[in-house]
Amino acid sequence: MELISRFFEAPKTSFFLFGPRGTGKSTFVRQSFPNAVYLDLLDPERIRSFSARPERLNELAAAQPKPGCLIIDEIQRVPELLPVVHSLIESKKGWSFVLTGSSARKLRGTGVDLLGGRAVLRTMHPFMAAEVGRRFDFDKALQYGLLPIVFGSENPSDVLRAYAALYLREEVQMEGLVRNVGSFSRCMEATSFSHASILNVTNVARECQVERKTVEGYINILEDILLGFRLQVFRKRAKRELSGHPKFYLFDVGVFRSLRPAGPLDRPEEIEGQALEGLVAQHLRAWIGYSKTVRELFFWRTRSGVEVDFVVYGPDGLWALEVKNTRQVRPADLNGLLGFKEEYPKSRALLLYRGADRMVTKDIVCMPCSDFLVGLHPNRSLDALFAHI
Repeated sequence: MELISRFFEAPKTSFFLFGPRGTGKSTFVRQSFPNAVYLDLLDPERIRSFSARPERLNELAAAQPKPGCLIIDEIQRVPELLPVVHSLIESKKGWSFVLTGSSARKLRGTGVDLLGGRAVLRTMHPFMAAEVGRRFDFDKALQYGLLPIVFGSENPSDVLRAYAALYLREEVQMEGLVRNVGSFSRCMEATSFSHASILNVTNVARECQVERKTVEGYINILEDILLGFRLQVFRKRAKRELSGHPKFYLFDVGVFRSLRPAGPLDRPEEIEGQALEGLVAQHLRAWIGYSKTVRELFFWRTRSGVEVDFVVYGPDGLWALEVKNTRQVRPADLNGLLGFKEEYPKSRALLLYRGADRMVTKDIVCMPCSDFLVGLHPNRSLDALFAHI
């Protein structure tokens, strides 16, 4: 497959590059730093060698003709290397580091903090529609997601089926993150029902037949290994009483579909709606992550059940977005956005749907979801999408 340029821009200083497996971290750093010294910690021999003597990293650096960039791929495999990295950065001998990882669990509180801000944190996401350009197929993205490892495959269904098993084996079981892998696997499946929904940990615990506290720990692990994330309620200057529970999303719609069981009692439109909202969520996360302007992503829900799927808040504006898996915009589809605009009159409101027409009704811009995804670019504000209405 032709190499696709990414929107991610590497910092000029040392940095951590986190991201789920298959998002293209290794490909990106190899392409961006072709002359760097490369240490691959997926190699079992390298893991054994550097776990036994982390100071070997000093020897590896000293053996180079001159200081430069040193890439450590999957740094979480040997977190003991981080003090040595810290020392080399502090020595001011000219070394910079790119530290990739597909799990933050072993580094949190020790590794990342140990470097004391000397390495910035960045994240690699699945492809955005605008990255793949004319190769973007909305229906395929909705079915298989946009993980690079899946996007470039001739058999995306097979890759997705193997993906969760790979994570269970190499990120959970091998790293000893849980005692009962079977219970964790059931939790992953049960949590998929909460994708793009309010996260009810008690219900997930009942479904998995384990204690609520155990499920809370499992969900924390899903976040740490970057398979899922929680979206908090937007509360700034709130006048109404708001919901206290977050929403949960798996990081890629293809992974969601691979985990979500579908049977004769399931309503296809429910799964399609979750998939559509998740596809928008992963694009908004990537857009925020790659943008130079600092923005935050929330959702909004009152105690009475009035809800907006996404709220984007930043120095350049406040936007409310609602996603509907419908071909036509009905008056009831606007209720959440109208409620939000009543609460925040200066906000801009956008409804994304499966139809073909752009329109404005009650000061709400209605736009085909595919158009929105293709137009979303890290160097553009959301206002750029409104300009063409």
